[in-house]
Amino acid sequence: MTTITAELLTDIRSKFAHVEECPFTGPRVFFENAGGALTLNAVVETSARFAAIPDNQGRDNPASAALGEIIAKAREDAALFFNAPEGKIVVGESGTELLFRMVADACLGSEGGVVLGSTLEHPASRSACARWSEVSGKRHVLVEHDDATGVVSAEAYAAAVTPDVAVATILHTSPVTGMGMDVPAIAAAIRAVAPAAIIIVDGIQHACHGGIDITACDVDGYVISPYKVFSRHGYGLGWASERLSALPHDALIGAPAGSWELGTRDTGAYATFSDVVEYFEWLGGQLTDATEPRARIEAAAAAIHAHEAVLTTAMLQGTGNLPGLAEMPGVEIIGGVDNPSREGLVSFAVAGRPSVELVRALGDLGIRVHVRKADHYSGNVLAPLGKPDCVRVSLCHYNSETEVAAFLSAMQRILG
Repeated sequence: MTTITAELLTDIRSKFAHVEECPFTGPRVFFENAGGALTLNAVVETSARFAAIPDNQGRDNPASAALGEIIAKAREDAALFFNAPEGKIVVGESGTELLFRMVADACLGSEGGVVLGSTLEHPASRSACARWSEVSGKRHVLVEHDDATGVVSAEAYAAAVTPDVAVATILHTSPVTGMGMDVPAIAAAIRAVAPAAIIIVDGIQHACHGGIDITACDVDGYVISPYKVFSRHGYGLGWASERLSALPHDALIGAPAGSWELGTRDTGAYATFSDVVEYFEWLGGQLTDATEPRARIEAAAAAIHAHEAVLTTAMLQGTGNLPGLAEMPGVEIIGGVDNPSREGLVSFAVAGRPSVELVRALGDLGIRVHVRKADHYSGNVLAPLGKPDCVRVSLCHYNSETEVAAFLSAMQRILG
């Protein structure tokens, strides 16, 4: 079996909290995964268990030693998830905070030159580059993304990169267009001209769709937000190469070389990411006979991508006797209808209908989606399109075609 069957989907959904109903409003379809994915039941249980433990790390007692072992295992699990046999696993306050720290260290640890990013990037990396390029005396250059497809290509980076690029950032998947970038190809394009550049990837939107492979990417930093990949709020997770870790950065005096953590992090945060990795391994085990954990993670990622492609196709083209968004009058799909780069997300606008009203109307019919406005979060994508806002429908592999049909039925009712 290489696909998510109806039977497997039932098992998958049983592993997540609040799949079918909001604890505040009751039954609903959850299509707001880009704002924060559903949480694994195992993560909820682990969080409660560790919140009750009074002991701390680094003490001379068995409880403290056990916490140390849990943290060490979580680091190993995260390295497996990233497919990063070398480098450092970094836990911080949030994904945004880690991007700021990595970008700051890369800018301050390199001489002059250029910080290269793209116009598609989330403000987490773009703001960090704007600030620290100025502080470090570098020029901040932005590669233009393609408005029609919602993608920034390796060819666009290749046309912009110069030998003096010292730091470069890549957005793996856009939380506005929903399109994924070819990170290995972009990194290769940068390295071909500026081989010593420090390359940092924002993988926050991509992580829940699976398929992170540091070994294949030739980058120096990769950051995710665990609450967007089935864990919980309260921490960020990243990977830093030995080269990036060796640069001067904020650290306690006398701390081990290359150490990133400031103060004592929550052991429960580490433990919940082990739950996430265990879930990916479990899912892959339902889809392949492979016994090696990384192979199972890769099988899970492939099935997740395939299942989400089925759902987004149904959302765009229709399912059963329900027309898809592409067939509904006045609907414009951000990034185009037939876009192979799409990852589990459809953003759209309706002529003459404010998106905030559509989001509210869908909510009244039990469909949870989100509005993106041409503000500091999404203006870089929407303003060039002449759109003041759009509706973002973000789904995940635990969503079903029945839920897509409920969304399309609601849209048909709203649009008349």
